[in-house]
Amino acid sequence: MKRTWAISSIVIVSAILGGCGKDGSRNATQETGASASQAADQAASSASGVQAASSAQVPGALAVVKQAQLPGEAAETLRLIKAGGPFPFGEDGVLFRNSAGLLAQHPRGYYHAYTVRTPGSSDRGQRRIVCGGARKQTSDCYYTDDYYASFKRIAP
Repeated sequence: MKRTWAISSIVIVSAILGGCGKDGSRNATQETGASASQAADQAASSASGVQAASSAQVPGALAVVKQAQLPGEAAETLRLIKAGGPFPFGEDGVLFRNSAGLLAQHPRGYYHAYTVRTPGSSDRGQRRIVCGGARKQTSDCYYTDDYYASFKRIAP
């Protein structure tokens, strides 16, 4: 009886601490200027206590989504990128470091991340578009709906 209670208590405390560490790591990392992909990696590490096994995609083996298949909000974000803004969030256009290596490797400063609005969400949500190359260029863009855990290359 005592052993079952002790194990249950440990599991509950671990779950609570793991959840706190997950959000705390993401917020602290983003506030210090680290990339969102680093924040997600750190969140996964802190939640499990060890580096999580990656289900990462291999660059060059990304799924493809046509622009016409994207949510309407993503099409609007692409339009804003081509126009150079104005963007709805101050964080739009920030450097995306690709530290998880899910996208093709390029020099620092190549990728930038933009928010794709999520209807009904009270915050920025999990949807983003990451574009590489010169600003206003949308020929090397990727869509994620799971906060940088996976990407789909956007095809015309």
